[in-house]
Amino acid sequence: MLEIQNLHTHYGPSHIIQGIDLTVRDGEVLGVFGRNGVGKTTLLKTVAGWIQPTNGHILFNNEPIGGQQPDRIARRGVGFVPEDRRIFPGLSVEENLTLGFLQVPGRSSADSRAALERIYQRFPRLAERHHQHGTTLSGGEQQMLAMARVMIGKPSLLLVDEPSEGLAPMIVADLFAIIAEMKSAGCAVLLVEQNVHQALAVCDRFIVIERGRIVLSGDAKDKTNCDRLLETIAV
Repeated sequence: MLEIQNLHTHYGPSHIIQGIDLTVRDGEVLGVFGRNGVGKTTLLKTVAGWIQPTNGHILFNNEPIGGQQPDRIARRGVGFVPEDRRIFPGLSVEENLTLGFLQVPGRSSADSRAALERIYQRFPRLAERHHQHGTTLSGGEQQMLAMARVMIGKPSLLLVDEPSEGLAPMIVADLFAIIAEMKSAGCAVLLVEQNVHQALAVCDRFIVIERGRIVLSGDAKDKTNCDRLLETIAV
């Protein structure tokens, strides 16, 4: 699904991503862990096209996408839920959701309405507030809206950045249930998350990044690997 080879990314003179190699397969969740400022968010933004790589290759379904514009990458089936959610302040909940249809050009109005109804069934709180401005929602509701907006386009690769930050445990549990559902449907997921124990419950594999490089990787279902992960990020 996703293959990254020798990826390098800069912010001006700062060399943030320094030669990362990784793969994410269909129906697999790869957790990306590490302390703040090591390049986790930059990695996701580079895959999504929000930041241009300075070297290396990003392949999605065996096709190069590195350096392409974000809208083109999204239309290929890559969904990105950023940490700041990017809810549009002047738009209602439903108008924010319909922006997700831009990922699937050519969908009929009937198919779009059916997709919207499925989203409302999965997120009844959004259905109750569909005329409300998106930025008037609670933090948890905004995170649900950001996730639903991506899901409506049926991505085959989902990039998620810190979905649980600042949210109540009940909302966090629902968000991770959604990730598990998408995994079961065959979606590949690249997940950045500080809540390591919660993330490991849905991850198949993990990597740890330090100073823009992978310093540890392993099977998320293996206790020895998970212990090494916790020791590494605690240092």
